[in-house]
Amino acid sequence: MWRRSWLPACLAWGCVAALCGSRGLCPAPNASSPAPGQCPRRRAAELCAWALSSDSLLDPFPVDVIQENYVRNVRNCIFSVVYPTPFKSRVRLVAVSKEVLENILDLDISVKGSSDFLEFVSGGKVIFGSVPLAHRYGGHQFGSWAGQLGDGRAHLIGVYTNRHGERWELQLKGSGKTPYSRNGDGRAVLRSSVQEFLCSEAMHYLGIPTSRAASLVVSDDDVWRDQFYNGNIKKERGAIVLRLAKSWFRIGSLEILAHSGELDLLRKLLDFIIQEHFPSIAMNDSNRYLEFFSTVVSETANLLSLWMSVGFAHGVCNTDNFSLLSITIDYGPFGFMDSYDPNFVPNTSDDERRYKIGNQASVGLFNLSKLLQALNPLLDPRQKQLASQILEGYGEHYHSRFTELFKTKLGLLGENENDNYLIAFLLKIMEDTKADFTMTFRELSEITADQLKELHIPEEFWALQDLGKHKLFSEWVTMYLLRLNSYNDDSDAKRRIRMATVNPRYILRNWMAESAVQKANLNDFSEVELLEQVLQHPFQRQEAAERAGYSLRPPAWARHLRVSCSS
Repeated sequence: MWRRSWLPACLAWGCVAALCGSRGLCPAPNASSPAPGQCPRRRAAELCAWALSSDSLLDPFPVDVIQENYVRNVRNCIFSVVYPTPFKSRVRLVAVSKEVLENILDLDISVKGSSDFLEFVSGGKVIFGSVPLAHRYGGHQFGSWAGQLGDGRAHLIGVYTNRHGERWELQLKGSGKTPYSRNGDGRAVLRSSVQEFLCSEAMHYLGIPTSRAASLVVSDDDVWRDQFYNGNIKKERGAIVLRLAKSWFRIGSLEILAHSGELDLLRKLLDFIIQEHFPSIAMNDSNRYLEFFSTVVSETANLLSLWMSVGFAHGVCNTDNFSLLSITIDYGPFGFMDSYDPNFVPNTSDDERRYKIGNQASVGLFNLSKLLQALNPLLDPRQKQLASQILEGYGEHYHSRFTELFKTKLGLLGENENDNYLIAFLLKIMEDTKADFTMTFRELSEITADQLKELHIPEEFWALQDLGKHKLFSEWVTMYLLRLNSYNDDSDAKRRIRMATVNPRYILRNWMAESAVQKANLNDFSEVELLEQVLQHPFQRQEAAERAGYSLRPPAWARHLRVSCSS
């Protein structure tokens, strides 16, 4: 159990270093403080009244008994108390998400201009009520048990409950060493931080469950990285992303406890997760762990189907990167594929192509099997058998959701026994012609049925022109139009409107992120800002995006662009 008595006196009062700088400690909320659901957005001058809490994560669990911050094997706890390490050099706030600040954190956008906010999001000061934590977890990496992993460069700086009653966990990434840093320096570089900030928000606006990003700061601190693991070590700049999630618990959170034989703590953590995040499961239900597993299986299948529907490859689908809430977390060497290719691998470190985009569903099954292994000590023989049957149903869940999503992408209504064939046929000719994944579906959303019927592909529909070079394209078009016409209560105009709401015109292509990174390295953050704005409306044509070429054929230099785990 968490005991405040062994921390410095100021922490026992709930504040180590006030966010309010020279104004002293932030006052504790009084009885007249607005309740969740009533809290107005805080302006910069009112930031002192904004508070976090760590109690909900600390009170239920034992904490690491060693207070010193050094790399070690940690046991019998969920968290270690450890403080961010401030940068030594000048720090700049270079990007914020207005929607996250205002709609999740109840902060007015004006707060971004305050020095207090800058110190908070860069790890320089700890806000009222916060006890910074590093989470202990393990995981299977590239198919093998890797032992203890944990938050090696991230600090969970508190939990915020907003005016909507939503509970969000705030985490700084790149904020310094922890007991879980292994051989790392606890830092993240600007390159990878730009990518995570942009992709977190892009995925949200695509409608895919994901962690969110509130801010991005960059320092002048030197961080040395061998980006492609080829012995070419280069100096980069340190950066920090403030990211948010309803929970940062992942499959590896349970695995480490099961592997260590800490079964009482495993049960306690699992009950906490169910009570906090799975309200439909009754805590007095003897089958609650079975219900939990069933939910995670189906929601993981849903998440991976959604990834496939936008051509997203996570890059490192280890169990320590798979959320128990089935949201996308830990953006590293990810990528959106340009040409449709089931063998697409964005990660330069994945030599065996384990995490290629076409293998993500199978990897999801592997990860869920490891989750079941962690749960097994808490299940009786009957429940174990039922859990195995639930796991066997994963493939059906995935296939059903995948089909549903791709039918929607094609504007298909109702049911037809040939729909799976129609989808597979299209994907095959896309693969053969190396047609662009995103723009093929988008252009199908914009072209008229009459143009398709006549095989008259306008020049601006460059992806469909590529597809049209296939000898079987006309056969597929005939099947597609017959299927569209089989639904009497539809029209071509309705079909195009319907498809345009699910097929994005803009995604965070690798070349776009790389262009933003290259400019950011020169202290030009204009493209980071442009992309952050454009990707908020991925389904709407935008003049600024068109001028930037974001819907054009990717440049030739981007054809073999890949991302590194070195971040």
